[in-house]
Amino acid sequence: MQPAFRLTGGAIGAALLFAQLAAMPAHAAEPVSAAPAAAPAANAEATLNTVTVVGNWLENANEAKVLEHPGARTIVDRETFAEAGANNVREVLRRIPGVQVQENNGTGGSDVSLNVGVRGLASRLSPRSTILMDGIPLAVAPYGQPQLSMAPLSLGNLETIDVVRGAGSVRYGPQNVGGIINFVTRPIPQTFAADASIETDIYSHGGNVKTNPTAFIGGTNEQGLGGALLYSGIHGNGYRASNDHVNIDDLLLKGAYRISKTDSLSAAFHYYEGTAGMPGGLTPAQYAADPFQSVRPFDNFSGRRHDFSLKYSHNDADRKFEVLTYYTDSFRGSNIEQEGTGAQAGRRRLTAAPRNYHTFAVEPRYSQLFRGDSMSHEVSVGYRFLREASDEQAARTAYYVPGSVDATTLASPVYQWRTGGTTANAVYIDDTINVGNWTITPGLRYEFIRSNVTDRFTNVRRDVSSDEPLPSLAVMYHVSDQWKLFANAGVSFGPLQYFQIAQTTNGLTPEKAKTYEVGTHFNANGWGGELTLFNIDFDDELQLRGGTGGAPDAWTNLGATTHRGVESSLRYDFGALDKALMGLSAYATYTYTEATYNQGNFAGRDLPFYSRHVATVGMRYARNRWSLNVDGFAQSKQHSPGDPSTSTTYQTAESANGALGDIPGYALMNLRVGYDFGKAAQNLKLAVGVKNVFDRRYFTRSTDNNAGKYVGMPRTFYIQASLAY
Repeated sequence: MQPAFRLTGGAIGAALLFAQLAAMPAHAAEPVSAAPAAAPAANAEATLNTVTVVGNWLENANEAKVLEHPGARTIVDRETFAEAGANNVREVLRRIPGVQVQENNGTGGSDVSLNVGVRGLASRLSPRSTILMDGIPLAVAPYGQPQLSMAPLSLGNLETIDVVRGAGSVRYGPQNVGGIINFVTRPIPQTFAADASIETDIYSHGGNVKTNPTAFIGGTNEQGLGGALLYSGIHGNGYRASNDHVNIDDLLLKGAYRISKTDSLSAAFHYYEGTAGMPGGLTPAQYAADPFQSVRPFDNFSGRRHDFSLKYSHNDADRKFEVLTYYTDSFRGSNIEQEGTGAQAGRRRLTAAPRNYHTFAVEPRYSQLFRGDSMSHEVSVGYRFLREASDEQAARTAYYVPGSVDATTLASPVYQWRTGGTTANAVYIDDTINVGNWTITPGLRYEFIRSNVTDRFTNVRRDVSSDEPLPSLAVMYHVSDQWKLFANAGVSFGPLQYFQIAQTTNGLTPEKAKTYEVGTHFNANGWGGELTLFNIDFDDELQLRGGTGGAPDAWTNLGATTHRGVESSLRYDFGALDKALMGLSAYATYTYTEATYNQGNFAGRDLPFYSRHVATVGMRYARNRWSLNVDGFAQSKQHSPGDPSTSTTYQTAESANGALGDIPGYALMNLRVGYDFGKAAQNLKLAVGVKNVFDRRYFTRSTDNNAGKYVGMPRTFYIQASLAY
């Protein structure tokens, strides 16, 4: 089905209204501070003239913005990517408190996919966080298909990763109970710049090699016209013995024009294409014989995405206005062998799932700073019109005996064909009130969602509607310029997805959750860090019931659940203690999470696939042109207990197919040594490193259509090289 992308009258009217607001003069009054320090109010007024409007707080994210954010937030920069030896975003996200990343597994078992969970939420295909790249949703369909079975980005094109774990649901949605993750691409430089780099991972088991090439060129002329071309890719084979080939190409063309000192126009064209084999799950017997083998010769995943965005921005001391519009065209497909049951036990059939999606959106937002004698208000209003369409098919062969035939040559008739669409309007308003040492931000987001799914074989159409108010309140106390205390509360919402709309017999309802945070940020005298207490209450959480016996995947209601815990991070620069220690720094993070069923057969027990304890620790030492990094990661055990809607037994022992049972915890250590040759050698940088130094064997499980045990990354050696001009 081809979508008819036509702006509604309401969308056009809202855009014109925002344009008129942007053109209005600011109401000037006595200036006050938008970020007051802990000094007495009389002294604070001396700095009030420096305040400017913040506007879109995801833009130009840095540590200063983290310090002023009234919720848990972490930013990781490009230098950290390299020094962690990371070749994908999963390895970087592990360093962030509250974020848990599953190894590639199940039908999300390729480098094209991303499996991220926040605060004990489901990590399979990252369904409960709003995940963006430069503010644009990465999901093929943000409302109807938010899972990242295709995550169209590569680490080499990124400048920072910005993770907002709370206090963001008003401005971004709809899937925001797990916060907002914004992948920020490399900016257009003010002067000409070019660089190229490559990382090569060499796995100790199987001898496979995977490379990550990147290239960048860009600049801006005196008239304010700039551009940049970015490329990043992943090519080679993973650590499984077979069926793990990867070919990913990620190309981004960016342009910008500075119209005036306060106005600019920018555009971006993005092309992503990836294919990867999925080695598949193993039974306990197969895992014991060789955890790196693959018994699925035909399983693979492929994806392709084109997207285009255009943004106009106005920015002065008292107001910010921007209009962002984007269009995405995505395809994702998979081939997965499905195990037979009953009379077909011991046989398989090859299933294919080609799916196409289109999305169009326009998002105007406006922020105005109003100044008064003793307080200021930054009022922000925003609107999003989004239209998406889907075309989802499924095909399968007849059953066959594994190894007896090339399944790709068998007839594969289509047995399922659904088309769907969503028209969503969202509007928000918040008011950042600064008075004395306090910043108080009440806000409200309203979602108006209309979705439909049509079965093309039966011509049965199902329509669902959701009109949801989502209020929030954030409070920050500025103890000093370097120390902030915060608390916030908000309501998050997840609408029904296309697959769930089609599955009406289970009485599925949209998810709604209440989120609370209390915490602190600090950064002074060489110390920096955060401490956050969080609580999430679901009225009725949804869970994917895996097809571990060969049956199709399906969704089920878990009922009420609770996610609570504490997140902490601490870093220290020893140079603040003594100049002789310049270049030596250390960091540590620790997260405790308790996510439990509140009702049903598993009431009081842990939800699946998360660890109660996760910690990282590391040190960096840089002297002259040398740098040394030592990093450690550890997580406690996880559970794969089964489906509470069909079983009364919370399974901790390993099942015969390896899908169910406890998953032991593990700890890993990484080392890296680097050398910078300097300008005389074209800024050549070389580094060598080892991941999983002690070759610690660990695994995870999957309960979906590719069920079983999945071994983790073995000891891996890597080489990094880069040149900059």
